[in-house]
Amino acid sequence: MIQLEIRSDFDGAEMLIKSAVYSEIKRLEIGLRKTDREIRKFEEKYQTSSRIFIEEYAAEDLDGGDDDEYISWMGELKIRRKIADELQKLKEAEYVTQRIPA
Repeated sequence: MIQLEIRSDFDGAEMLIKSAVYSEIKRLEIGLRKTDREIRKFEEKYQTSSRIFIEEYAAEDLDGGDDDEYISWMGELKIRRKIADELQKLKEAEYVTQRIPA
């Protein structure tokens, strides 16, 4: 879990930080939806799930041995995992605020 300790003489510091984190969460959710759409295109084209693709496929297994498609699909899966991990961490963030007298 991420714990954000906020020390400030500005009363709205916690709200400002939460707003920035919320904006990043929304940006990541948009990226996740885009990545999911791209992954679904590959799954539909090759009529297989990404789980099976990861476990069983190599570039030469795709129709026509298309290395570019293999690399793109695998890349989208890695991007999805990275975005999902970041999103989870941000959603679980805990805020601890301490007011520092001016």
